[in-house]
Amino acid sequence: MENEATFVAPEGVYSLTEEQKPPVIHAAVIPPPHGQAYARLSTVTVKFPVPAQKPQAFTSLLGGGKDKEKEKERDAKKDLKSDSGEKESLSSSGNSREEGEDDGPSAVIVKGAAFPPPSLFAPVPSFSGKKKGISRTTRNLKTTSSTFVTRLQSAEGLSKILQAKQGEVTFLFYNTMKSFIWSEPKAKLMDISCQDPLARITFSAYPTCHDVNHATATHERLDVVIGFSTGDLIWFDPISSRYARINKQGSICNSVCTSVRWVPKSPTLFIVSYTDGSIVIYDKEREDGTFTPQSPRSTENLGDYGAPGEWNPNEEMFVSMPPWHPADKTGKNPISHWKLSTMSVLDFVFSPDNRYVAAVSEDGCLRIIDTLSERLVDTFASYFGSLTCVAWSPDGRFILTGGQDDLITVISPWEQRVIARCQGHSSFVSSIGFDELRCDGRTYRFASVGEDNKLIFWDFSSGALHRPKLQVRLRHSLILSSTVSLVLRRRSETIDRSTLHLPHNDTNVIRYHPAPSRNDVAILQPVLIKHVEGDILSVISFLSSAVLTVTRSAHIKFWVRPLVIRPTSSKRGKAMP
Repeated sequence: MENEATFVAPEGVYSLTEEQKPPVIHAAVIPPPHGQAYARLSTVTVKFPVPAQKPQAFTSLLGGGKDKEKEKERDAKKDLKSDSGEKESLSSSGNSREEGEDDGPSAVIVKGAAFPPPSLFAPVPSFSGKKKGISRTTRNLKTTSSTFVTRLQSAEGLSKILQAKQGEVTFLFYNTMKSFIWSEPKAKLMDISCQDPLARITFSAYPTCHDVNHATATHERLDVVIGFSTGDLIWFDPISSRYARINKQGSICNSVCTSVRWVPKSPTLFIVSYTDGSIVIYDKEREDGTFTPQSPRSTENLGDYGAPGEWNPNEEMFVSMPPWHPADKTGKNPISHWKLSTMSVLDFVFSPDNRYVAAVSEDGCLRIIDTLSERLVDTFASYFGSLTCVAWSPDGRFILTGGQDDLITVISPWEQRVIARCQGHSSFVSSIGFDELRCDGRTYRFASVGEDNKLIFWDFSSGALHRPKLQVRLRHSLILSSTVSLVLRRRSETIDRSTLHLPHNDTNVIRYHPAPSRNDVAILQPVLIKHVEGDILSVISFLSSAVLTVTRSAHIKFWVRPLVIRPTSSKRGKAMP
């Protein structure tokens, strides 16, 4: 039976096992002046080492543990030999590389290039986990005299608490009012003795967004970046309590930060969107430089954008390159500056292959950006109003958008068309996300929350949704004939890439796709609708063991799954040809 603490999905019963409520000090505080300052949630799972077990006393007396110890020593020697052999082969192969070849994010960019090469966003070797001092100046949160960081409260014996952890541990990071909180799931529902977070930092400005770098996360280090209502950014490591302030006092961009994400698999690069319609790329190891982005309507910026005053954000995005070289080690922030819209960019997400960025904005548009060429690929309009959230499927085939039209729209970026619309919410959609454990390339599970306090589960089959209503086939042929498909762009990897960025090649390309009518798009009905009591919902997030809902006031609820499902990667279809 369903009640306030349970709901029934096709796979079983989800049960409320834990709640984390905001601190009492924030209970009666006036709501933040910025809508972006409502609670956000970031999660990361870290693997802590398991201490080696010593042989039992009776066994050691009989000498039974000596053989095992000798075997371990032999295995360790073999591992050392194999590691040294691998290092030699890697070093020899590295020396054989020709000058000018791409060598990951540390490669030097060819001088005179109009945009960063693929190495800027290309996958990098896995992070070693060892602490490496960053080049820029950092401070200690515990001893700082900065007026921006007003207070730090850590759990008593935090270092001992972390040292005692073993195996996989999930950490939670969330903001509430002017505080940023580091916490973890507890063992018992409403256990008051376990409600104290691991750390709480209070700032003089409102945190509006944040993200944890999964590529560098270890039991010794966590890279967290926080965006603020003042445009400032804070990088900090909660384990070492070191931090650095980026875009200080809005020196690069003074608008409100709306979303921030680490570039996947990069230890230093992250991207921030702002309410002025821009997206800026930063490097946490660089100091801030003196930078003023160019105006798209400047008389100096002709060619791609036509005459002054004719810049169309639905067809082009405007890129401002800094005066320093992006790959220069002595360079400063920003790496690059993208102007997408004249209105706020509210959310963005990377494609699974890190090649593209999907961004939604207050002007009701979803924009797909090629990060390698820093060019706008396609623009999709909402049915009505602003778009507030976006998600990309794990296999890269579909993009979800939600917004003020109370709809969730399923878009196929490679076919450049709307696949379906999801009806179920009766107010603005706040957050959407795919449940990777229940996506196998044929069927997809995603969930959404909205200002109507509904938690909705959706299932769809790609095969069924490729048969839209009425005249979509005709519309689809017209769309493909008037645009350059992402599939064709992908297949052009073997072609001279420079030809894709010449201005005359883009004169006849139409990137803007208006919203199709209701009769032309299939309608998807929800699998489950659960009304969650409390404040307005703002976040939906998935863990391997639970589904998390978060309200604007940072009231977190953990809905444990009916069973743990392991991802079946072998069954997942490939994202793109």
